[in-house]
Amino acid sequence: MPQGTLLYAQSGGVTAVINATAAAVLQAARKRKVRVLAAHNGILGALREDLIDTSMLTAAEVAGLAQTPGGAFGSCRLKLKSLEQDRAKYERLLEVFRAHDVRWFLYNGGNDSADTALKVSRLAEEFGYPLTCVGVPKTIDNDLAVTDCCPGFGSAAKYTAVSLRECALDVAAMAETSTKVFIYEAMGRHAGWLAAAAGLAGAGRDAAPHLILFPEKPFDEADFLARVAATVKRVGHCVVVASEGIRDHKGRFVADVEGLSDAFGHVQLGGVGSYLAARVAHVLGLKVHWAMPDYLQRSARHLASQTDLEQAMAVGHAAVECALAGQNALMPIIVRDSDSPYRWHIDIAPLAQIANREKKMPKAFIRADGYGITAAARRYLTPLIAGEACPPYTADGLPAYTTPQMRLIKRRLPRMPAGD
Repeated sequence: MPQGTLLYAQSGGVTAVINATAAAVLQAARKRKVRVLAAHNGILGALREDLIDTSMLTAAEVAGLAQTPGGAFGSCRLKLKSLEQDRAKYERLLEVFRAHDVRWFLYNGGNDSADTALKVSRLAEEFGYPLTCVGVPKTIDNDLAVTDCCPGFGSAAKYTAVSLRECALDVAAMAETSTKVFIYEAMGRHAGWLAAAAGLAGAGRDAAPHLILFPEKPFDEADFLARVAATVKRVGHCVVVASEGIRDHKGRFVADVEGLSDAFGHVQLGGVGSYLAARVAHVLGLKVHWAMPDYLQRSARHLASQTDLEQAMAVGHAAVECALAGQNALMPIIVRDSDSPYRWHIDIAPLAQIANREKKMPKAFIRADGYGITAAARRYLTPLIAGEACPPYTADGLPAYTTPQMRLIKRRLPRMPAGD
């Protein structure tokens, strides 16, 4: 039996399958007879010494987590600064790790989480503390470098493509006497992967979505409005997908109206659909509706992709094996072997190649006119939404999600000073 404790934490926006990764971590660790603590609310819980004893979860509850959206152990948006700026926090983490004999730290998140895991590994090395840090990939934005795709993205992409197809049928049915333009706002700060996934909903010039707005292409309002008008004249209606992160020619977010930022220091986006709808109504005089699915697109476990579920669990298993083998400052990644038939395998990559880097849509994936996806994008995206991973349902017709009671273990350290 390996000596020591494994600490697992979730970070950032949760996904439809991040709990599947958590379940895989617990199952793999139990198989190796390793004790697992989970930080309550991510790195914040680790700092506060709010730790959950996962041994209290039954095997059935652990298996049920794989069918449940959200973040079972709680997540947070807390970006630690450099080792110099936030040294007290990093040292506090090591104090907590020492107090509970944590020898392996798995941080399940995106770019910022990879950065945190890397910094913690460097501080532990500086202090001579035997700690292995492993990043575990997760993000619906699909913007992590090196890995072919990110767990969480496939399910969000499936939800986006399905929702867009269904909405498009609704708009087409009502267009003659009602809504002429429908705008769907997809998540995606700097990368248009989710917006691109909407392109799977239809193929051909007149199939929805008729226009996709990518963050990778500067937004030209006059050109956009002209294309909307032309589409309505030709088709009778126009379905638009807009990434929340589209920018104008000066690099300013179109949705950055209030100048607000989130806990990571990122501009608070959301509402670009409202802005575009107002411009369509004012300039073109067309009846327009818009929708911002927001959390729905990342929490829709009932529409999860089987591919995504399998990959989410695979990185969880691999992360445990990687950690127990002493492979420090690494992340399990997904490597694509072929498009058709779709084949993939798990490899590992240094966190230094992933932290604070973003993978944007390749130019080859964006149509020449800048408003749609190419055949290459379809080949990439299609396998990621393949298969249905439906959760079990209750007799009442609702998903039978697992929400076990979590118990915090007794603290061994003084509380973290207020304000730290």
